[in-house]
Amino acid sequence: MFVHLSSIKMELHRTILTLTIVLTNGAAFEHEAYQFEACSDTEEEFLIGYDEEELWHIDFDQKNGVVTSPDFTGPMTFPGLYDLGVSNMAKCKINLQYAKGLKIPPPQLDAPQTSIFPKDNVQLGILNTLVCHVTGFYPPSVRVLWMKNNVNVTGGMSLSQYRPRTDGTFNIFSTLKFTPAEGDIYSCTVNHRALQGQPQTKTWDVEVALPGVGPAVFCGIGLTLGLLGVAAGTLFLIKGNSCN
Repeated sequence: MFVHLSSIKMELHRTILTLTIVLTNGAAFEHEAYQFEACSDTEEEFLIGYDEEELWHIDFDQKNGVVTSPDFTGPMTFPGLYDLGVSNMAKCKINLQYAKGLKIPPPQLDAPQTSIFPKDNVQLGILNTLVCHVTGFYPPSVRVLWMKNNVNVTGGMSLSQYRPRTDGTFNIFSTLKFTPAEGDIYSCTVNHRALQGQPQTKTWDVEVALPGVGPAVFCGIGLTLGLLGVAAGTLFLIKGNSCN
């Protein structure tokens, strides 16, 4: 797939290899292995993935390849891909200069869906990570802004690569390192062309349940109701015997 986004001067290249697995009972499952390339005047991306999960990408700033496959897959190597990615980025830059002179209609826009959640269980005073997940947007150009108690956050943030989905839209993750303190409110604001100047904001506030309080309260209520039930049953039994 080749798409030129004239408004942000980016070209996208996506090569998809579809794998069909047939089990002994005749059921067939399709899986996709893909290679994704993107470049602009200031950005370069090259990654490979499998079923919407990134396996490896190039860090063009550090000039190396980064394995991002899950730990349970075991050690994986991707020989030759770094040189291929660098070569393809050079071609992408050349094509970009050529495409700037073409009259290309604006792309169809898909607005993002945003969610915010902590990476780990929240404990007051213990360093954690907030994740802002932005998904389902097209074209792949978004801006993510973090705020704490209505004040812009300028440190401790990171932004992932753009990750393509099978429907042609994209995902991206932004993370924020933070130390939970009761009463703090965090927000993640996303800007995208499809939102037409109305940014999408999701908020998250620090709420930490006191350990053991909930179960103890419920057990106490249950025990009290049980005793009341026994007492009521005994009372009705006594009155019944009196009637006889």
